[in-house]
Amino acid sequence: MEPVLVEQYFLGCLAHASYLVGSEGIAAVIDPQRDVDIYVDAAREKGLKIAHVIETHLHADFVSGHRELAERTGARIYLGESSGATFAHTAVKDGDSIRFGNCRLDFIETPGHTAESVCIALTDLADPSRPRAVFTGDTLFVGDVGRPDLSADRTPQELAALLYKSLHEKVLKLPDETEIFPAHGAGSLCGRQMGAERSSTIGKERRTNYALQARSPEEFIHLLTDNLPPRPEYFGREVELNRRGAAALDRLPPPVPVRAPEVFRLQSEGAIALDTRPAMEFAVAHVPGSLHIALSGQYASWAARILGLDKRIILVGEDEQHLRESQLRLARVGIENVHGYLEDGIAGWIKGGYELEYIPQISVHEFAELLEREADHVAVLDVREPGEIEGGAMGNSARIPLGQLPARTGELDPGKLLVVHCKSGYRSSIATSILRRAGFRDVANLTGGFDAWKAAGLDQAAEKPFHAAG
Repeated sequence: MEPVLVEQYFLGCLAHASYLVGSEGIAAVIDPQRDVDIYVDAAREKGLKIAHVIETHLHADFVSGHRELAERTGARIYLGESSGATFAHTAVKDGDSIRFGNCRLDFIETPGHTAESVCIALTDLADPSRPRAVFTGDTLFVGDVGRPDLSADRTPQELAALLYKSLHEKVLKLPDETEIFPAHGAGSLCGRQMGAERSSTIGKERRTNYALQARSPEEFIHLLTDNLPPRPEYFGREVELNRRGAAALDRLPPPVPVRAPEVFRLQSEGAIALDTRPAMEFAVAHVPGSLHIALSGQYASWAARILGLDKRIILVGEDEQHLRESQLRLARVGIENVHGYLEDGIAGWIKGGYELEYIPQISVHEFAELLEREADHVAVLDVREPGEIEGGAMGNSARIPLGQLPARTGELDPGKLLVVHCKSGYRSSIATSILRRAGFRDVANLTGGFDAWKAAGLDQAAEKPFHAAG
């Protein structure tokens, strides 16, 4: 008897994990990403027919491919019975199950992260005495649990109370050796302290997960809801898109080439020139007024947080392959209004004789020397998250998390040189482009970020007073 196949697909740019479960020629896909070829191709290679598409909940941080995958394969979609989904699906509750080959998938209602959340216990019928694994969605992560603030009609405290019951009365009743497969890993916005590992066990989480150490429901509620980071604005839109089911990716029109004069016109009408090149290339030369989010890192997540889902976008990239990848990643979070791309890129812009802008870069040693000479004329902006700042920060710096910066530029002083830093440089490059668009002319990016500052031993002077940015 062949063991049940379980394959994880981890999408680093969204810290999202999905799964293919197969046995005896039949497969189920759990929490699919929007571009579903990866599952169709894998199933074909393994001689499997995808018959089941399962969502642990309506996702808020990415667009799911459940509808397209079902249309292409003839599979049935399964969702928790309170999802309110408007497409054809099977609503599931406690006690419901699916069986194919040697695999049995048992649904467990686990409200808390969302009202309709479910976990799915996998039993390999070669050893039916205990579950082999459980797919926990956003209910239980490695090192964390799901955020409880995604409901329009329930308070975070109410959802946190439900999550405590779901965990302690259901999920943690599974045997300690049961492997857990969550829908997200470190870097996701759906939790705060996720570990880097992509799977764990019930027993390990029971011992080490900070949220499971709470000794009472009240302590758990406070732990989850006190100082809860703001929910990104696009989350609500994403849930509604997943409730309807997104259109197939091949229905999205390809971006068209746009020449420089047309870029100016579109910018004047509110379009965003989105530069996806590496940070140093953007710093050296970029289209005036453009926003920078490098295609490396969590590109799509930051684009959704900073731009929302509706902005008209002109891509500025390196080559055709990067442009295609950029459009795909944006579509994964529901950004579909990619109008065009800068024809011939920055090289074409230069060839046309059009003006370019640049962002000065400053090393940590140059920055330390600058503070010695001109502290009164320098301000510092730290765009890391509050939890990162607890591990060390420069004294008197202004601290605005990157996701909040577009709405809080009024707190900053445009009369000083504004040196921006994050942990290592990815987010600070984004921040400098936001500030330039907002009218700040005297801006510099601290190369290497706080990591470089600390590695150089300069964090010992972190509390030396100098002017903050506001």
